[in-house]
Amino acid sequence: MMSRSYTNLLDLAAGNFPVMGRERERRRLPRVMTVPGSIAELDDDQAISVSSDNPSSLASDRMIIVANQLPLKAKRRQDNKGWNFSWDEDSLLLQLKDGLPEDMDVLYVGSLRVDVDPIEQDDVAQILLDRFKCVPTFLPPNILARFYDGFCKKLLWPLFHYMLPYSADNGRRFDRSMWEAYVSANKVFAQKVTEVLNPEDDFVWIHDYHLMVLPSFLRRRFIRLRIGFFLHSPWPSSEMYRTLPVREEILKSLLNSDLIGFHTFDYARHFLSCCSRMLGLEYQSKRGYIGLEYYGRTVGVKIMPVGIHMGQIESVMKLADKERKVEELRQKFEGRTVFLGVDDTDIFKGINLKLLAMEQMLMQHQKWQGKAVLVQIANPARGKGIGLEEIQAEIQENCKRINEKFGKLGYEPIILIDRPVSASEKIAYYSIAECIVVTAVRDGMNLTPYEYIACREGKFGIESSSDVSGPKKSMLVVSEFIGCSPSLSGAIRVNPWNVEATAEAMNEAISMDEAEKQLRHEKHYRYVSTHDVAYWSRSFMQDMERTCADHFRRKCWGIGLGFGFRVVALDPNFRKLSIDVIVSDYIKAKSRAILLDYDGTVMPQNSINKTPSAEVISILNRLCGDPRNIVFIVSGRGRESLNKWFSPCGKLGIAAEHGYFLRWPQNKEWEICSPSSEFGWMQMAEPVMKLYTEATDGSSIERKESALVWQYRDADPGFGYSQAKEMLDHLESVLANEPVAVKSGQFIVEVKPQGVSKGQVAEKIFSSMAENGKRADFVLCIGDDRSDENMFEIIGNAVSSNILSAYTSIFACTVGQKPSKAKYYLDDTTEVISMLDSLAEATDSPVSSEDETDDFA
Repeated sequence: MMSRSYTNLLDLAAGNFPVMGRERERRRLPRVMTVPGSIAELDDDQAISVSSDNPSSLASDRMIIVANQLPLKAKRRQDNKGWNFSWDEDSLLLQLKDGLPEDMDVLYVGSLRVDVDPIEQDDVAQILLDRFKCVPTFLPPNILARFYDGFCKKLLWPLFHYMLPYSADNGRRFDRSMWEAYVSANKVFAQKVTEVLNPEDDFVWIHDYHLMVLPSFLRRRFIRLRIGFFLHSPWPSSEMYRTLPVREEILKSLLNSDLIGFHTFDYARHFLSCCSRMLGLEYQSKRGYIGLEYYGRTVGVKIMPVGIHMGQIESVMKLADKERKVEELRQKFEGRTVFLGVDDTDIFKGINLKLLAMEQMLMQHQKWQGKAVLVQIANPARGKGIGLEEIQAEIQENCKRINEKFGKLGYEPIILIDRPVSASEKIAYYSIAECIVVTAVRDGMNLTPYEYIACREGKFGIESSSDVSGPKKSMLVVSEFIGCSPSLSGAIRVNPWNVEATAEAMNEAISMDEAEKQLRHEKHYRYVSTHDVAYWSRSFMQDMERTCADHFRRKCWGIGLGFGFRVVALDPNFRKLSIDVIVSDYIKAKSRAILLDYDGTVMPQNSINKTPSAEVISILNRLCGDPRNIVFIVSGRGRESLNKWFSPCGKLGIAAEHGYFLRWPQNKEWEICSPSSEFGWMQMAEPVMKLYTEATDGSSIERKESALVWQYRDADPGFGYSQAKEMLDHLESVLANEPVAVKSGQFIVEVKPQGVSKGQVAEKIFSSMAENGKRADFVLCIGDDRSDENMFEIIGNAVSSNILSAYTSIFACTVGQKPSKAKYYLDDTTEVISMLDSLAEATDSPVSSEDETDDFA
């Protein structure tokens, strides 16, 4: 049994963390958790209490927003005795409240931007909770440095922006101590959330890449908790992401969320590709919603770019007008055409590429020399990223060189502002700039163009000196590698690496016809003003509520250790097959039908030698020896193999190739169960399959007597899936007039005669027994894959069609805890064989024999 104490970080980073014990409740914190902390302690009664029939309405729910940093500003008092705190009005986390229901309580969990002395931490935490509904996480300095400046900024952030952080040029090998610190930090966040969490009523919305393993910590403790996650950075392609040594741990943890949000379809597509390639998961799109089926849960994938807060822009514009900043800048740049760049200082914002493009434009279009100015606001770096000093030095060098080359008395083509700029000053620059230029080589979203568009529209009907006089217009030159680019269809999109093309785009932007500029601005403003931050958060909240709607209806189990932990969600009636119950019903029955799949049911799926063991043969013979029993092996394998393997079982019935061939007990003749025995379609289908096999490395064709199967299990997952979809359409077209069914399955495309399925076999067996006056009053059906689901479905329908009696004891059982139409499960083939052996013992028992004599007397 694992210890609840956690002292070894190496174990923690390996993912072998235990279920977190209940933290000591802080005396003054409200709404502490109301369910036990360990999943192992959640018995059925407790599960029912969590999943009550009357879950809370949205109006009475609460939102807990978790992010690396709280939306607060902190400043030490002048007397050095305590702190002054205030809301950070520019924080997205604060602004998104506008999209949530007015009566929804919002609580924040995150870190402060300042270091608080350990002696003060308890008092500060209580002040923040009472006054701001904020719960601070105070990370130990040794963990904070390796967590934020280490794993987040030196590994995840570069990787998610398409830069290998441990390449030969840029650093070191993977540092596991940073991963340990990342996990430790996420655990601290989880503990803080737990302190104030009411799992029955609360939504938890986690933000950004700093907290990607937090869902596992929370889900491990509260399996029905409603968890959303939004990534504000790009998600890299699978080829980049797969280089991360802890790639599966992070993916599996994210999948413990209910809804995962991305800014663009590209980011979501890359995430789905990673899930497919590394975890073998496929997504489905239904009625516009994308979902990943993960152990019975549907994990929603949301695509929605964030917007700006229009009210905040308006208030800052009023301030800029009051301070007369716009008027000052208009006078300063009178007669100039102003390009504006507003970027954080880091290696991905492409500031130097922008400077080079400006230089190229002045060289190619000399009419702009002395007229065009690029004002570049370089915000201070947010952390200790890679190559900051080199980038800053290069920016300074390029500015100096270009100004010396084109500058003259009273004119500098490049104006670099590398100091903190107030919001009102930035708004003033937006108001006077003719064009905004964004040349980031990779950026998650970038709201600069949105803010610029709103400012160029004016102050929402308030006339003043900061309004843009005359018709509204705004021009955008934006990198195609930023998240807002797809939303701005009227922008001039550029590849920032192509300096010449960017220079031409800048010239085009300021040379464009005035009417065209106005039309583009109007189109952009309509989008920006309607898709604001409130629209974004409201949409995410609605999707989160929809995705979590069945949390309180389904039966859930938490399984797995470490970051392999996941929740299996199943139908409430789904339960493990009780040996005692099935044996009791078996003994009472007078006419029994036993249908068994082979591979994965009585034979382990990963076994190389597929010949049944002597134990299996013995059990089957004992079951077949009871005249009350009709026993069948129902398999997708060919009849030759099955006939050879089960030759010692003379009284065993066999259905081969999913029921195309059927051999009744004590009968050596095979019966064909298809209305058509013509296989001319194979000559049409096989060349098509060969064509795709030659083009798809790792694929193969399996030819059966009645079917053709194209397998791509060993092919590239993405390409194989794409080829399978194409082949499915191709075959359906070619075989449209043939009596066949074209089906896709897990890594296969199969063509087989119509009307052939394991379900048809089951129905035929039950009908035959009823016609012979021995209608089954006991049915056992066991299988492990999709083809067996058809059997389980038919069994349910057989009662309503009177093939089976309403009093029939039915045991439809799947192998493994997974979503199924069966009502029972056994964990593996070992349990299946053990259960069958128990039935065989009941068959051999004197009581059973005595009953048999009475029944058939």
